[in-house]
Amino acid sequence: MVTGRLRVVLVKLHRYIGLSLGLLFVLLGLTGMTIAWRDELDAWLNPDLLVASAPMTAPVTPDTVQAVTERLAPPYGKPNLLMLPTHADGVFIAWYPVKGPGGVVPGRSRQVMVDPLTLEVKGERVWGEPGLSRRLLLPTLFHLHRYLLSGDTGKTITGVAGMLLLLTTLVGVAAWWPKMKLRSVVQAFRITHGGSWSRFNYSLHRAGGILAAPVLAVIAFSGWYLNLPKWVTPIVAGVMTVTPPAKHVSAPAPAGARPLEAGEIMAAAQAQYPQAQVTRIGFPRKPGDAFEIRLCQPGEVRQHTGATRLWLDAWTGAPLGVRDPQQAPAGDTLLNWQFPLHTGEAFGLPGRIFITLFGLAPLAFAVTGTLIWWKRRRGHQRHVVKSAQRAGMRA
Repeated sequence: MVTGRLRVVLVKLHRYIGLSLGLLFVLLGLTGMTIAWRDELDAWLNPDLLVASAPMTAPVTPDTVQAVTERLAPPYGKPNLLMLPTHADGVFIAWYPVKGPGGVVPGRSRQVMVDPLTLEVKGERVWGEPGLSRRLLLPTLFHLHRYLLSGDTGKTITGVAGMLLLLTTLVGVAAWWPKMKLRSVVQAFRITHGGSWSRFNYSLHRAGGILAAPVLAVIAFSGWYLNLPKWVTPIVAGVMTVTPPAKHVSAPAPAGARPLEAGEIMAAAQAQYPQAQVTRIGFPRKPGDAFEIRLCQPGEVRQHTGATRLWLDAWTGAPLGVRDPQQAPAGDTLLNWQFPLHTGEAFGLPGRIFITLFGLAPLAFAVTGTLIWWKRRRGHQRHVVKSAQRAGMRA
């Protein structure tokens, strides 16, 4: 049971975190509501860029992937990453580094979109470039949500914000915790008015907070992990088995050999996972690098792009390593769930709708919490004034 003095400390800690970071929490909640539907909204705003000329009637084949990379060769060259269509109306998206006077510009990538049927280059844009045009609006909202438009510095800030949101949620639960008596428990969940708007506001914040706490904790933890995995992974690894990261290196080039093409690599990946859909192909960037393939297996919790990763030798296509979420240890499974939980994807369309609506929760708690603080502050000020008046009268 929480003692009276400890409860006061917990309430103050909960209040100060909320007052200090409330606006940031609100910003993350509102932008998260939008980017939960990023792909759909982006395609709706930019059909000329992100919607194929006609729906595909068959899955993407290695021959199509090979034709797309050959189409990109002049003038773009080999991309760092090729994202394959994941639905019938989708397009190929090739990613290239953006180079400036000082070298590669961090946080910026050129996206080139290719129609899967006509092989026409539909257009391009710079991912990471802020703007409010149709082409840049959804990428900008994404970078605002994750990076605060400030690159790695902003990513660290949002990661720390997730950690502190988790802390203030747990502190709020501890401060709320009632006596283990039926009347006290019922009262702790009750929203009352009694002719007093301040009482209604307080009970709404208190009861609504405890009902929302489990979801807030999940979103906070997943946001912390997704932005600062090097902080969270060791914590999880302390209690669960987590596969350590590994660097997968291609064998030295055989005499007279040529690197495998994208179509050949896709065929090699499909041979390893015949039932899976290839969603991304990461190309070697320097000698010794391997191809990194992303696949989506049937039944994966990450339903859109999958979380299966396969590394293949650049010269032979031989498998060098794999991260299979369906055969992962407990720690890997917990971490693999974080992204689909954060976006609601883990529970399909109902989950995404729920997460979208829940994006309003930080705003609601910021408003009710600020009103509680303001009322108590005014009450404290009146008490100070009356005490000073009484002291003056005695003098």
